[in-house]
Amino acid sequence: MTTAVSSELSVELRGFRRVQRLAYECAEAVAARLQPGVTEREAARMQREYLRERGVRDWFHLPFAWFGDRTAFVNFRVPLQFFPTDRRLEPGMPFILDLAPVYEGCTADIGYSGSLGVNPVQDRLMADLEAHRELILREVRERRPLREIYEHVDRLMVRQGYANRHRAYPFGVIAHKVDRVKPRRFSPHLFGFGTQSLKGLAADALHGHREGWSPLWSPYRFSDHPPQPGLWAVEPHLGFRGTGAKFEEILVVTDSKDPEESAFWLDDDLPHVRRWAEEK
Repeated sequence: MTTAVSSELSVELRGFRRVQRLAYECAEAVAARLQPGVTEREAARMQREYLRERGVRDWFHLPFAWFGDRTAFVNFRVPLQFFPTDRRLEPGMPFILDLAPVYEGCTADIGYSGSLGVNPVQDRLMADLEAHRELILREVRERRPLREIYEHVDRLMVRQGYANRHRAYPFGVIAHKVDRVKPRRFSPHLFGFGTQSLKGLAADALHGHREGWSPLWSPYRFSDHPPQPGLWAVEPHLGFRGTGAKFEEILVVTDSKDPEESAFWLDDDLPHVRRWAEEK
């Protein structure tokens, strides 16, 4: 991490950083295996198999894969449309892999954008996402209300000439809290989401409602509060004429008075961050 945090906090976060890196390793490995004709369902299965071979038995949500204009959620109207389909990958087509494993009680939720061959539009979207990562961190450190930060992300997208596609997610969220999950030998899931993680999110929602905050970072009134300490899976998602791109990673928010320790990205050694560094 680029920020200075106490050794005690680093130890607490080590498990979350490890599972987040494992998730990105999975995404990169599966992306390298994609070829023309592979379906979204097959790509999602590759992610599940990769992680299960490495000990993952639980999920915040099962892996997703979106190809072509589905990366921009074109004509998405109901939640079932997010699930993998028989859409086949073609040369030059953009894709997004989204996976959220739970390992040894720690949760990650990541998004990986790529294309099968060259796709200049998605390359540009990915390059322009760097400004969103910087904006989000800066304004969380300023303790601006989450709803206000969401609006500023929206405005930046408009200035860049893009559409906000995370608004298509349930409740229009750009982020949600993640927590520890009690490890279990058998971990069922409901509608693609791990029941243990759903229970934790529901408990956070109830607790937050009593105290005036929400575990969902949305454009709505229930997110009109300062950042709540904890771990947030943040996923700004840009769309342009049928092409989408996003990253998703954990942002750590603390109650520290020190600006750098009050909020920081859990890990800066991630594919999109390395990509931006190489392009400079």
